[in-house]
Amino acid sequence: MLVHIWSLNLSNSESFSLNQSFNESTEEPLFPLDPTGLSRTGHTVVATFLGIIMFFGFFNNLLVLLIFAKFRCLWTPINLILLNISVSDILVCIFGTPFSFAANIYGRWLIGDYGCQWYGFANSLFGIVSLVSLSILSYERHSAVLCSTKADVSDFRKAWLCVCGTWLYSLLWTLPPFLGWGRYGPEGPGTSCSVEWQRRSAGSVLYVVCLFVFCLLLPLVLMLYCYSKILLVIRGVNRVNMLSAQRRQSHILLMVLAMVSCYLLCWMPYGLMALVATFGDTGLVTPVASVVPAVLAKSSTVFNPVIYVLFNNQFYRCFVAFMNCSAEPQSINLFHLQASSREEALAAGSSPGHRKSLSLRRHSRTPLRTERRALSLVVHYTP
Repeated sequence: MLVHIWSLNLSNSESFSLNQSFNESTEEPLFPLDPTGLSRTGHTVVATFLGIIMFFGFFNNLLVLLIFAKFRCLWTPINLILLNISVSDILVCIFGTPFSFAANIYGRWLIGDYGCQWYGFANSLFGIVSLVSLSILSYERHSAVLCSTKADVSDFRKAWLCVCGTWLYSLLWTLPPFLGWGRYGPEGPGTSCSVEWQRRSAGSVLYVVCLFVFCLLLPLVLMLYCYSKILLVIRGVNRVNMLSAQRRQSHILLMVLAMVSCYLLCWMPYGLMALVATFGDTGLVTPVASVVPAVLAKSSTVFNPVIYVLFNNQFYRCFVAFMNCSAEPQSINLFHLQASSREEALAAGSSPGHRKSLSLRRHSRTPLRTERRALSLVVHYTP
């Protein structure tokens, strides 16, 4: 009896700790606490970086969309793919980054299991759209340089098909977790969600491998192939116009290095982390180690618009005009007038007799055709 009375006279703190331990033993939390998770300082640091990425990613991509909306000269088929990248990046900043930012502020996930699955799906969808669009952009630039005579700057049908194709392709690889192939769940310290890389079932492992190959490695290979071919073409132009070709080669080389380096820096650590978590020993990828690749992947929303401004001469002129609140740049207007007159001349000279005379003079005008290809590179391929 004395023992019973003593057990009822516990202090409030001891009673609370007993009740808490009982509840934790009988109720399974949504995101189990991990002793190797982030500390309060770690969550604050991650929240700071995510806040910076969210602000500049939203601001930079919104600025790109406003410039596209104001200057109609930017509405070309190849720039439509750039617009698709900006749309996908700004959607990440709206529907993805704020939730992980808030979760790191509070130190836990806030919107439940269904919100976690939606977050993982949305971020994967928008991220794959951006990656595939970058590879398609490299292919379109490759086609504009190597097949410049076939380029039609007024045909938007192919560009719209490419844009729609990126979203359908992304849906093809992000919907399977809802159908039982793979699963979306908590990632790292439990303040973000993605594909559950640690699941060791045969279907989950196959899904992770397919994501890495078809959504990360394949776009990278296509980018490297197309940009390397472009550089080879530019080197061939050196024989015609040494000074301008070298200047153009340096510009495009910097652009290639910037885009490929950004791609590798932002996405390759995340892909490698996923492979290590899938095939490595259990617990090899700690929550702390998985935070850095996830933050780097989200930082691509900041870098992509900056690369457009720095390496796209046409877009840069429109950016300067937009910041000065001025009209469409005069140089771009003149270019469109010259392009339309050149198209009219080609259309007028497309008779059989004219085509025959062109074929007879084909070998004698080889340097001129090479120079025209170089001019087309400046016009169509200012990335």
